[in-house]
Amino acid sequence: MNDWQRKSPLDWETYVNKLVKVVAVEKHEYEGWVLTVDPVSATIVLATFPENEKVSIAFVMGHAVQEVEVLQEGDSDMEQRLARILAPEESQAYSPEELEKRKNALKTWLEANHIPVGEQGELGRTLSVAGVLTIDPPYGPEQCSSANEIILSRVQGLVQGYLDRQ
Repeated sequence: MNDWQRKSPLDWETYVNKLVKVVAVEKHEYEGWVLTVDPVSATIVLATFPENEKVSIAFVMGHAVQEVEVLQEGDSDMEQRLARILAPEESQAYSPEELEKRKNALKTWLEANHIPVGEQGELGRTLSVAGVLTIDPPYGPEQCSSANEIILSRVQGLVQGYLDRQ
């Protein structure tokens, strides 16, 4: 076990959002911004931003790390840029009126196709399909939830088909 692997997760956390140079076995050198360090394997995840290209991610396995040198502290702009790499695409924001319209349109469509559907929850924001599946706002296939995988898959397909026709 090398010195890098002996560090604690709190030690590794001090490298996050910093530009570093990593020297690995066989004198391989890597440079980039530390996104994270895996606490189990001590693997360093580096991000670089080549000009006019999308972000590039590199993994330096913990057992290969010989030395890590901080080259530059990250400012708040860089921290946000790095956070956006791992964050999911921001979902489209809907107004309460738009959500109500989407819910009612989907409910009407499901009813027209003889699928039993109701509303549940304090505000009636969640649709309940046949009492075994729920659909939360904004009422897409990703918001479907059920313990029955077959029903879940079929209703997600129906909802996606419905949205594709809109």
